Amino acid sequence: MSKYRHSLPHLADRLFMTDGGMETFLIFHEGVDLPAFAAFDLLRRDGGLERLRRYYERYVALARVHGLGLLLESPTWRANADWGRALGYDAAALAAANRLSIDLLLEIRGALETRDVPVVIGGVLGPRGDGYVVERAMSPGEARDYHAEQVGVFAGTDADMVTVYTLNYVDEGVGVALAARAHRMPAAISFTLETDGRLPSGESLEEAVRRVDEASGAHPAYYMINCAHPEHFQHVLRGAGDWVHRIRGLRANASRRSHAELEQCTELDVGDPLELGQRYRELRSLLPGLAVVGGCCGTDHRHIGAICAAVA
Repeated sequence: MSKYRHSLPHLADRLFMTDGGMETFLIFHEGVDLPAFAAFDLLRRDGGLERLRRYYERYVALARVHGLGLLLESPTWRANADWGRALGYDAAALAAANRLSIDLLLEIRGALETRDVPVVIGGVLGPRGDGYVVERAMSPGEARDYHAEQVGVFAGTDADMVTVYTLNYVDEGVGVALAARAHRMPAAISFTLETDGRLPSGESLEEAVRRVDEASGAHPAYYMINCAHPEHFQHVLRGAGDWVHRIRGLRANASRRSHAELEQCTELDVGDPLELGQRYRELRSLLPGLAVVGGCCGTDHRHIGAICAAVA
C-alpha cells in the first residue's frame, strides 16, 4: 500500500507521467533480445529484474524533477495466454510472472515514492493478437473471457488499476472493460490509431469510446491513445464532441511513420523529442481531461522529459 494517500490519475489534482516505449528502448538502446517484444520475459533471466528496476528508476527521477505524479506500469503487455504459450509459459508460470511484475513496482514505490510524487501501480495488458493488424477478431464475450485471466491475476495483487494498450478493434476493448468490471478493477482502455486517425479496423475513435462505454456501463476510468504520432490524430480531437472528455491519457509514438512502415524498419526512428513535447502541449488544449502523459514506440526518458517540460 502507498505510504501516502493518492487517487487514480484521472481523479487526482495533478498531472501524472508514465514511461516511454519500454520494448523499443530495451531492444535498440540496450541490445536486449526480446522475442515477441515480451519485456516480461526478463523476469526469469539472470539480471533481468535489475535491468527493469533501473529502467523504472529513470522515470521516478523524471517525476521528481517535474513535480508530477507517476503511473508505474508493469512490463506485461505480452503476458497473456497466447503470447505466453508461444514463449514457453504455462498458465501457472504466466500468472507468477504477472504477479512478480507488480511486486517489483510495489517495491520501487515503497522505496522511492514521496509526498510530492505519488505513485500509482498499473497492470498492463495487450491485445491477444498483433497490435497493428486485426487478425482473428473476438466477440466482446470471447474477449472478456480471454482477458479475464490476466485481469484476475492483477486483481489479486495490490495493483491500483489495469490498462490495456494497442487495441485495434472495438470489441476487444469491450471485452477488457467487462473483465475489469467483473473483477472490480479500475481500467483504462487505450486504442492505437492509423495515420488517418482511425483504428486499424476502420472504426472511429469516437465510435470506440461510445461503444465501450455503452456496453460496459461506462466502466473504464478513462481512455487513452497510444502507438500513433500526434500528427495522425490531432485533427480527430479538434472540435470533437463530449466524448473527448473521456480521453485522459496519451502515449504517442516518436515517429511519424505508419505502422506498416515501422514494421519494416531495421533502425529505430526516435523522431525529435522537443518537437514531440510541443505536440503534447498543443494536444493538452484539445484534451481538457488529460491526466496521463507518456510515450510509445521509439520514445525513452529523453522524450518523456521533453513532454513533461512542455506540459507540466
